[in-house]
Amino acid sequence: MNEPLFGIPNLDGYIVIGIVLFFSLAETIAGYLTASKRTFGDWIQEAGGFIALSFIYKPLIVFSAFYFGGSLIPDVQNYVANSNLWAVFLIYLLVDDVLQYWYHRFGHEYGWLWKLHRPHHQAEEMGFFVSYRNAGLYYLLMPNIWWVGLVVFAGGAKAVAIGLIVKQLVIIGSHSLVRWDEVLYKYKVLNPLATVLERIIVTPAFHYAHHGKSMIDGISDPNGNYGNMFSIWDQMFGTAKFTRRYPSQIGLVNDPKDKWTASYFYPLIASDKPGSEISRGFKKELTTKLEPAVCEFAAGEKYLWCRCGRSQNQPFCDGSHHGTKFKPLLCTSKRDGSTKLCQCKLTNSPPFCDNSHSAAS
Repeated sequence: MNEPLFGIPNLDGYIVIGIVLFFSLAETIAGYLTASKRTFGDWIQEAGGFIALSFIYKPLIVFSAFYFGGSLIPDVQNYVANSNLWAVFLIYLLVDDVLQYWYHRFGHEYGWLWKLHRPHHQAEEMGFFVSYRNAGLYYLLMPNIWWVGLVVFAGGAKAVAIGLIVKQLVIIGSHSLVRWDEVLYKYKVLNPLATVLERIIVTPAFHYAHHGKSMIDGISDPNGNYGNMFSIWDQMFGTAKFTRRYPSQIGLVNDPKDKWTASYFYPLIASDKPGSEISRGFKKELTTKLEPAVCEFAAGEKYLWCRCGRSQNQPFCDGSHHGTKFKPLLCTSKRDGSTKLCQCKLTNSPPFCDNSHSAAS
């Protein structure tokens, strides 16, 4: 099963490059690229990330899989070479995607990994190349790329080649400014097809929500919709949000605009921006207080209540929860007037103060 796909060496690579070029051409024709506000650093991180992943990290990891596999697990080599191609393909794709789901989720829930994934969310515009925007070390640690190496070592290169083509079509499509799913929501006759597709694969609307700047818009969920190719994992593990809408703001709240060198080469290069999460010695301190905050709201006013206890703008969220397992609580004021909001984070009636801070005093 390790012979070239359809007898053409590196055909999968050519097709992936073709997919990139297709979306590039589509975005150009639609006028998105000419209107782009991307900086030089953005292009370096995104286009450079694609080149590094395709021609450095993946080949290095596959080579490592053969080098170490031949010594540690020699019996596995070519183990599935004579197995049914489509069975190997399905197993490869499902394992690959569930590994990516959890790795991506952990990239939002654990501080050290968030710092490597954070460049992906610093992009303030969607686009086909955004999918390749992460710190270099993030890719070296990515379990599903090591899974690629293992499956190829086991004789499943053709299944991997087909899988990579299918995956890249979905992944690049979900990041692209060409929102192919929009027409499915616009016309009622196509709504059933939209329902089927969005419950299986990651659509632009589903993934755009993950890149939205803040939950305050009722569309975005930066701490959800982690799926890479399939949305089924988010549905299984309770992190899915379907709105069929697209956030107007993409990126991070309070982004310090780190240099691309720090974003890509962290931790070898740290940010020189004070307060940046990737600056030397940065630490998120607790900012909880043992007293409520008295806040004035108008009826119907929305706000995000901080759950993590690290916001510099208590009791409201400022994005400091990134890199933790917390996510803010979206609230809507039911009346005009003042409200006591919890700042100790011990309340049993969030976001309101229930005097739990008294017991902690």
